[in-house]
Amino acid sequence: MKNLIIGIALIILGILLGLYVGGYLMLVKGIIQIIEEIRSPQAVRASIIAWGIVKIIFAGFIGSISGLFLVIPGKMFIDKVDT
Repeated sequence: MKNLIIGIALIILGILLGLYVGGYLMLVKGIIQIIEEIRSPQAVRASIIAWGIVKIIFAGFIGSISGLFLVIPGKMFIDKVDT
């Protein structure tokens, strides 16, 4: 029973971590980074805009990978319950 609770908690935390990293840190912050660079009174730096675009493109992949770091151990804990 203890392994089941730990496994479910890890899976939920993994999903939340994936949403945070992929959705907020990569996607939202990438968009904000591009907009702030375009609106800045100084000269626009192409490297900052390019980095924001790269963050947006890889948001789903990085979010999935970071979420799997907790989902896979959670699944292992749940699989231990059956044995």
